[in-house]
Amino acid sequence: MAERPYVLLSVATSIDGYIDDTSAERLLLSNAADFDRVDQVRAESDAILVGGNTLRSDNPRLLVNSEARRAARVAAGKPEYPLKVTVTAGGGLDRGLKFWHFGGEKVVYTTDAGALKLGDSLDGLADVVSTGDAVDFGAMLEDLAARGVRRLMVEGGGRVHTQFLSLGLADELQLAVAPLLVGEAGAPRFVYPAEFPGGSTHRMRLLGAETVGDVVVLRYAP
Repeated sequence: MAERPYVLLSVATSIDGYIDDTSAERLLLSNAADFDRVDQVRAESDAILVGGNTLRSDNPRLLVNSEARRAARVAAGKPEYPLKVTVTAGGGLDRGLKFWHFGGEKVVYTTDAGALKLGDSLDGLADVVSTGDAVDFGAMLEDLAARGVRRLMVEGGGRVHTQFLSLGLADELQLAVAPLLVGEAGAPRFVYPAEFPGGSTHRMRLLGAETVGDVVVLRYAP
């Protein structure tokens, strides 16, 4: 069995730990320079993962935007775009989402029940892989490794980040902290309540910190 991919979690939060507010418009936490940094991280990855809830709420294309970075990938013998990955337990993902119609290859990990819903609707757009009665993140990483993925970038949302952290499957966390306070009880957070390895006294190892305009990017090894 191939070694599982290196898993990098990437997230931007407000100072009080929110990844969005409750308005209909997406809250932009990063600045232009930080968006460019994230584009570089995408270009360095073999695959990019985002959860099904994020696909439905944000409808992202999830691309490497820089033409120069895409050209560099091709020159290095890689596909122009990283593999695009999503996760859904119920399979409620519409065929019209932008995710399916831009970039290169796509794969969706789901359950047996979800695969029944998605098999026909995503025919020709993505590989649909069931991991059984529940979404098995370990099995997903094994399958990605078999596809040649050595470095996986995870861009959320909060429930997906929570799963990777609580299961001890994250190798690195890149946390961009924006100078904003959201303070809305119903707004989505970076992580949700869970039992994390080591409990509340476990300290992550700081790998680095840098300022990107008015944003601070912290790198931790969980």
